[in-house]
Amino acid sequence: MFKITCIIIEDEPLAVKVLSDYILQVPFLDLQGTFKDAILATDYLQENTVDLIFLDIHLPKLKGIDFLKTLTHPPAVIITTAYHQYAVEGFTLNVMDYLLKPFDFQRFLTAVTKVKAKQGGNLKLKESEGTKDFIFLNVQKKKVRILFSEIVYIESQREYIKIKTTKKEYISKMSTHEIEGLLPENLFKRIHRSFIISLSKIESYTADKVEVNGVSLPIGKGYRNFIEQL
Repeated sequence: MFKITCIIIEDEPLAVKVLSDYILQVPFLDLQGTFKDAILATDYLQENTVDLIFLDIHLPKLKGIDFLKTLTHPPAVIITTAYHQYAVEGFTLNVMDYLLKPFDFQRFLTAVTKVKAKQGGNLKLKESEGTKDFIFLNVQKKKVRILFSEIVYIESQREYIKIKTTKKEYISKMSTHEIEGLLPENLFKRIHRSFIISLSKIESYTADKVEVNGVSLPIGKGYRNFIEQL
C-alpha cells in the first residue's frame, strides 16, 4: 500500500490531537509533522515535500488562505476550520475538501479518501510511464521526446523546470513535483527542493554535494537519506 505523507498546520492543541488521532487510524496516511503557524510550515516545505496538508484558516502570523496563495505548486490541501464563510474561496484555490469543526471520523475519512483516489490515479500513471524509456514534455509549444537515459538532472526555475541532458537543455512549464511523479523511481532521485538527478550519472558525492557529469549540485538537509540508499 502506498502512503500519503501529510502535515498539520494548526495552532489549537486540541484540534492537533484530534487530527493526529484520526490520521493514526488511517493506514494509508503518514504524518510527517505538525506546525502551529504557517511560517514554520513554510520553512519545512522549503526542504521537504508532502502529499497532503491539513490547513487551519485562522493562524497566527499568516492566515491559512494567504499561506495557500504563496504555494506555487501546492500539494493536496484539506481545510479544517470553524468558519464556513471561507469555503468558497478555499475551493477556488483547488482544495480537496473543507472540514467544518467539529467534524467526526467518518467525515474525515471521506475527505482523505478523495485524496487517496487522486493519488492512486497518479500512481497508476506513473507505473504505466515506468514501462517506457522516454517522456514527452511541452517545450516551446511542441511535444519533445526526451530519453530517460540522456537526462542528467532537472532544476526548478520557479514555474518552469530546466532539463539538462547529455545533448542539450530544455525548458518546460511544470513543477519539479509534477515531473518527479512521471519519472521512474529506480532511475531518478530528488536530492534538493530544486534538483532531481539521474542516479546513473552520479560520479561522486559528499554529505552535502553530489557531482553528476561534472556538475556539482547541493543535497538538501531533508534529502540526505538518499545517500544511505546509494
